[in-house]
Amino acid sequence: MAAGEYSKEMPHTVILEGRERLNVSGVVDVQSFDEQQVLLETVRGMLAVRGEGLHVERLQLESGELVVAGEIGLIEYDDSVQPRGGLFSRLFGG
Repeated sequence: MAAGEYSKEMPHTVILEGRERLNVSGVVDVQSFDEQQVLLETVRGMLAVRGEGLHVERLQLESGELVVAGEIGLIEYDDSVQPRGGLFSRLFGG
């Protein structure tokens, strides 16, 4: 299902708490993640989170919720990145 197909069903919010904790709703899939970048597919497009020491603290794809902790330096929508079967769908056959 493409991101646009989710938009009517799932709200999308991005809440940054002191550049140390990011709460995102409307997450469809996680494309990739490491300590410097988390790349998400959301109902509103691809979202890149960059920083240092990043880690996914909580992920619930059923409800579309994600929490990233670490030193967050950049949050950017990047429509040039095309969604491909995300990391979790490749791991778990979704």
